[in-house]
Amino acid sequence: MNKNWLLRFYEEGYRNFTGVDLSGVDLSGVMLIGVNLSRANLVGANLSRAFLTKSNLREAKLNWANLSYAKMSEVNWERADLTKANLNGAFMVKSRLVNTLLSGANLAHVNLRGANLLGSNLCGAKLVGINLRQSNLNHTDLKWANLQQARLTGAQLQGSQLAGVNLREAFLIDVDLSSTDLNGINLSGARLTRANLSNSNLSQANLAAAQLRNANLNCANLQSANLASCQLRKGNLDHANLAGADLNHADLRGASLWQTNLSHVNLKGADLAGARVELADADSAVVQYGTANPVRFFPPSAKITATGSLASQI
Repeated sequence: MNKNWLLRFYEEGYRNFTGVDLSGVDLSGVMLIGVNLSRANLVGANLSRAFLTKSNLREAKLNWANLSYAKMSEVNWERADLTKANLNGAFMVKSRLVNTLLSGANLAHVNLRGANLLGSNLCGAKLVGINLRQSNLNHTDLKWANLQQARLTGAQLQGSQLAGVNLREAFLIDVDLSSTDLNGINLSGARLTRANLSNSNLSQANLAAAQLRNANLNCANLQSANLASCQLRKGNLDHANLAGADLNHADLRGASLWQTNLSHVNLKGADLAGARVELADADSAVVQYGTANPVRFFPPSAKITATGSLASQI
């Protein structure tokens, strides 16, 4: 079907275009509100700045399609194939993308607030500046995706695959990432206030200058993590493994570090005013301050309530 026929039928009141072949057709700027394009072939089609609000594109094929800046709120994309599609700047609030294929797609600056992406494949997708607030991302594949400056406040991420993902400067306030494998992840400059990272693997993660105020890091693995200049005020680090971590100039005021492993941690310039500290293994606890004689050994069961830097208390 060509563009003229499609628009003619639409103007006559037809809305059901199930299975139609529109591959490669230029539909830029068209208004197709509330249409049924389920199982349609739109491979390589140009739908830039089109209006598809409340339409049904379930199981449609949109590989390499151009949907940039299209208005597509409350659209059903369930099991659609949007591999390598361009959705840059699209408006997709409250859309349904359950089990949708979006690997390698460009979703930079897309508004997907409140959307359902359960089980979708976003592997290697470009998600820079995307709005995913209050969205369902449970069991999604986000491996190697670029989520720099993404807005994920209140999003659900349980069971998601996050290997190699870039979350630099992302907003993850109130997000639950408990028991998640975040080994080597880039969260530098991220906003993680009140985030739940308990029991998560953050070994070798980059959390430099991240904001983790009131965050829950209970039993988290932060071995060799970069926490330089990190904001951890009133954070829960009980039973956490911080062996070899860099906490240079970190803000730990009022934080709880009960039975925390601080072996070979760099705390130079860190602020532990009001922090509650009890080391997990005094025999191996070596804290470095970067001074000429940087090593301090803590006695067994040492309990330190710091009023200044930890260095000044020992």
